[in-house]
Amino acid sequence: MKKISSLIVLFVVAVYQLFAQFPNSDNNFRRPLKEVLKDIETQYQVKLRISAKDVEGKVLDYADWRFRPGLEETLKNVLAPFDLVHLPDGAPDKFKIEGYRYHLRTVPEAREILDHLAGKYSDKDSWEVRRSALKSCLPEAVRLSPLPQSPGAKPILTPKRKMDGYTVQNIALEVLPGVYVCGSVYQPAKIKGKIPVVLCPNGHFGEGRYNKDIQARCAGLARMGAVAVSYDLFAWGESALQFEPEAHRKSLANTMQVLNSIRLLDYLLSLDYADPDRVGITGGSGGGSHSILMAALDDRIDVSVPAVMMSAIHYGGCPCESGNPIHLCEGGTNNVELAGLFAPKPQLIISDGGDWTANVPELEFPYLERIYKFYGADDLVENVHFPKEGHDYGPSKRAAMYCFMAKHLRLDQSKVFSGDGQLDESTIIIESADQLKTFGANGEKLPANALIGFDQLEEVFQKAFL
Repeated sequence: MKKISSLIVLFVVAVYQLFAQFPNSDNNFRRPLKEVLKDIETQYQVKLRISAKDVEGKVLDYADWRFRPGLEETLKNVLAPFDLVHLPDGAPDKFKIEGYRYHLRTVPEAREILDHLAGKYSDKDSWEVRRSALKSCLPEAVRLSPLPQSPGAKPILTPKRKMDGYTVQNIALEVLPGVYVCGSVYQPAKIKGKIPVVLCPNGHFGEGRYNKDIQARCAGLARMGAVAVSYDLFAWGESALQFEPEAHRKSLANTMQVLNSIRLLDYLLSLDYADPDRVGITGGSGGGSHSILMAALDDRIDVSVPAVMMSAIHYGGCPCESGNPIHLCEGGTNNVELAGLFAPKPQLIISDGGDWTANVPELEFPYLERIYKFYGADDLVENVHFPKEGHDYGPSKRAAMYCFMAKHLRLDQSKVFSGDGQLDESTIIIESADQLKTFGANGEKLPANALIGFDQLEEVFQKAFL
């Protein structure tokens, strides 16, 4: 009996050793993902930057069967089962491993998508069919169809501050019961007759709408003769008095930012000196994607200048930009096609060499220009590209925007350019964050009915549609 037991033990050990060396179908050739990635580094002579949380405890089925002659396909085969991707990491032989980023495409993928979209229409008539379908889908995609009823409350306004050639006045507008959007309204010091209106949505730049570049942009437009408004991103700035910062990365943030823009435009166009036939919008980064979306949604907008955002390789990584299924409309779309919905109205695309708009002149802009040519309006769409600049809305980009807005909104660009044609914003005052707040430095003037917390907003939002 002991001899039989010993034989059984020896047999089990032998089988275990055999399986350890030659995995069979029962364990699916499984190997720890961490080990597989180390093999890839060795075999392909590359360096992979890996976060422990992304690979710890993960085991890959049929691991060695996923290897191919090329690195690119091997990495895709190995990472895809775990919703991981590889991205360039500063050198040709370096990559970082991260979670799947739904909003990003490679340049070849972007080109393929644009070619696919372009194949859906070949002339104005076929484009109009596509355009109509997309415009019908977007309001539902952002969850604003039908538009909820406005509370109808008067805006809360601070006293005007007089500057050189313009004034600044802070505003809080109730967009849903107990929900406020705050911003600052910049107007010409002297108003004669009807003047243009320009929305200036903020992007994810440091300091939010208190950022010196957005202040300069709005003040410059006011000096030129427009009334311009900058306003907080949802759960940023004074909106953070009501909603926790994490709420900014909820899909409802996208909805609220659209609603904020609509309500502010409603207010500005109610002013007796506002010209409803001269309405512009311009923003950078997240404000650029918001400009594209608003220009596609709101037919009151006449001129659009999205900066450092129109791209086929980046759809906007924040849920406040792409958390709603706007890019899934009609079988899939992107920010380039959405910008095309604005045709044939005047549109300036500002791009640079230091971010995801680096390929705009060769990749995205020709696609957009083709749509404008359907209307014989390719002279109304322009691209200004700054190959040596990065992701900002700095002076050179503002100068390009000023010229375009002056041309199409009939503004006086001499108010921001010197006699020799150089940008001159020396008369513009950059204020402190506290000076730009409507509810006081510490939120002490927040209205008594103001909601506190994202859960309360969700309840109010649901009731708005009952």
